[in-house]
Amino acid sequence: MDSKKYRIGIVGTGFIARGLMLALKYHPELQLSRVLTRRNISKKLEKFPLDQKVLTNDITDLIKESDLVVECSGDVLHGTEAVEQVLDARLPVVTMNSELQIVSGTMLARKGTLIEAEGDQPGSLASLDLEVRDMGFEPVVYGNIKRFLNLNPTSEEMEYWSKRQGISMDQVTAFTDGTKVQIEQALVANGLGATILCRNLSGIPCKALEDGAYRLGEMADGFGKAVSDYVLSATAPAGVFIVAKHVDEQKPYLEYLKLGSGPYYVILRPYHLCHLEIPRTIINVLQEKNSRYCFNNGQNPVAQTFAVAKRQIQKGESIKRGLGSFDVRGETAKIVNHPEGIPIGLLQEAIFIRPVAEGQMVTFPDVELPKSRALELWKQTLAEVMTKKHNQKI
Repeated sequence: MDSKKYRIGIVGTGFIARGLMLALKYHPELQLSRVLTRRNISKKLEKFPLDQKVLTNDITDLIKESDLVVECSGDVLHGTEAVEQVLDARLPVVTMNSELQIVSGTMLARKGTLIEAEGDQPGSLASLDLEVRDMGFEPVVYGNIKRFLNLNPTSEEMEYWSKRQGISMDQVTAFTDGTKVQIEQALVANGLGATILCRNLSGIPCKALEDGAYRLGEMADGFGKAVSDYVLSATAPAGVFIVAKHVDEQKPYLEYLKLGSGPYYVILRPYHLCHLEIPRTIINVLQEKNSRYCFNNGQNPVAQTFAVAKRQIQKGESIKRGLGSFDVRGETAKIVNHPEGIPIGLLQEAIFIRPVAEGQMVTFPDVELPKSRALELWKQTLAEVMTKKHNQKI
């Protein structure tokens, strides 16, 4: 290996992880060192794009051979354990795992450098936030763009799209039923010091992006802080946007620059390129080139994406994995309003000890969950949030 290059370890072998491996293959400053997987590495892994000698089942090996680790497994429980061990070894961690961030990120960030990468929608919004603030704008809305939503897709539909898009069935299901955008915007609210307008977000339907964005701006203005939300538009680009205000003196200039007559200005980033943007975040972390970009779940989270039943769930039923299932979907809500709600990322190997009606939020008294570090860290986060609420009332 070239000793002049930074050694990058990866946790995960899914779609994003494989794309990042290929991106690192040609990077002038970074090289792939190890890939941590739970799969049997004595057998050939399907779709693995590189020589399998970089694979390891040993996190100690991953840590030893890395200068920075990227966690993009999409698994909250496994990812939390891996990130904590890497941080305890004093290595920086970059994630592309919004699910992990909103469950464990607040507590994990106290152990070391934990940054959510640019490239996915939350990181793209965090980067755009720095850019627009540098130009004097005041963000009112941090907006995501969703093109299609089906709260209860069928397994046949999801199997078709999974094969067509080359991603796992649970991923395509979480995208389709809205869980993913809910999680992303919960992270945006927490990490950028924003809030949400309502449970399950607004999700303004619109043909033209600007129409939905302006509507969100009107709803958010005067709310006291910026809000995190999304629009539902089949024709909008696959990117993110910020609705912002500016001082009156700039109005004629902004109108000349084709941003409209105000008072709301829509600043669009018409793309997010996921794994291709992760190396920029890695370099910024390792070389401290942009220390202002330090986006993660923050130390004062306000929102969480809770599990809500898609169907009647009976006592005694079990759910192997809630995220991307046909049993539950995620709805974002304020933590203080639902302290017993279960983050959908924690709903794994869950056994229901009482029935849950369709449309009802799943709560801790409803299920038995296996012990996990992620669950412990969420309970610590929840306790802090509720203590702060109590102290504010006193």
